Amino acid sequence: MQSMKHKPTRRRFLQLTGAGFGAAALAGTIGRPAFAKDKIIRLGYVSPQTGPLAPFAEADDFVVGGVREALKGGVSIGGKSYPVEIVVKDSQSNPNRAADVANDLIQSDQVDIMLVASTPETTNPVSDQCEIAGVPCISSVAPWQPWFFTRGGDPAKGFQYTYHFFWGLEDIIAVFTNMWGKLATDKTVGGLFPNDGDGNAWGDAKRGFPPVLAEKGYKLIDPGRYQNLTDDFSAQISAFKKGGVEIVTGVVIPPDWTTFWKQAKQQSFNPKIASVGKALLFPVAVETLGDAGQNLSSEVWWSPSHPFKSSLTGASAADLAKAYTAATKKQWTQPIGFVHALFEVAINTLQRTAAVGDREATLAALTQTKLATIVGDIAWGQGPVKNVAKTPLVGGQWRLGGAFKYDLVIVDNAMAPIIPVGGTMQPIA
Repeated sequence: MQSMKHKPTRRRFLQLTGAGFGAAALAGTIGRPAFAKDKIIRLGYVSPQTGPLAPFAEADDFVVGGVREALKGGVSIGGKSYPVEIVVKDSQSNPNRAADVANDLIQSDQVDIMLVASTPETTNPVSDQCEIAGVPCISSVAPWQPWFFTRGGDPAKGFQYTYHFFWGLEDIIAVFTNMWGKLATDKTVGGLFPNDGDGNAWGDAKRGFPPVLAEKGYKLIDPGRYQNLTDDFSAQISAFKKGGVEIVTGVVIPPDWTTFWKQAKQQSFNPKIASVGKALLFPVAVETLGDAGQNLSSEVWWSPSHPFKSSLTGASAADLAKAYTAATKKQWTQPIGFVHALFEVAINTLQRTAAVGDREATLAALTQTKLATIVGDIAWGQGPVKNVAKTPLVGGQWRLGGAFKYDLVIVDNAMAPIIPVGGTMQPIA
């Protein structure tokens, strides 16, 4: 593992984050060390800061601000200190916009490494632009199958410039069915799969939920694909009621889940379990449901309970979540850890680069990454395909009460016993 030459102590990191470090991160350069004169390293970062996917980027300002503060002394490469500039772009939750801003970062800003997060609608077009242009790209917060296969990835060949870390559909299916197995149901599942990258991957007859659920003895009621931002789920609710569905699953954007769940209550559809990706990741989305969010369940990819530390600052997962709340007065949210980890991997790659400013040398360093991050160990070359590194996944439920309206309680850790549970699975009241 590589370590930063100019790295704040854990205590200093917490002081900065707890006292509004967004402002500190953008402060002047007085007292900064002398930099190498010949190169400014630029990192591009793309995420959906506005639009229906905006909850994924809610903590971006905080995370990027903290990284800027950690890097204000530059990054040491080969005995020289180089300044680092982070250029942030908003995809506006639109794949075409994501491709456009990625192209701007490549052509105009001449970024050395591209970073991108949050759903295939953002990660895929940005990754594609980097693959075409020959720019090293690190992506996350999208299951690996829709990132890899939707882009035409061949497991025998992989991609050259684009690398990804996250979990896969096999992991979330295991986590969800582990949670479901803790309660008595008729094993009938209703699927909410939109017509987008995630929805088509989750509902795929070969690689998605259908074959695995059938193998595990579940019956899947799939009413077909729907368009994001729909305002009427009556057809899906009717199909679920007719099929005797007691478990609802799917990958739904936050506003659509709010619409579906309110209409389900109005139409007296009351399943025992609802385990949903995307929409139930964020406290702000669950809070919009009022008290009807109790015991809704979701995958948990990062939390204050995760026993990992940042290679960049030394802060633990608990430290980072606490600092976010102190700085913003908001509840922690899962993307905090993974966005931070993107920058961990990028800086670690730069520190090992043999020729600063050479994209091929940067790519060579990236492919050799073996790093303990705030989301776990990241190393490529261990499968499932050469461009993907998998991270741990557990399951949780939202419970009313605590410092905020809801608390996300980990109720299943069978896939990652290193992450402790905080409660047991309960049916929806």
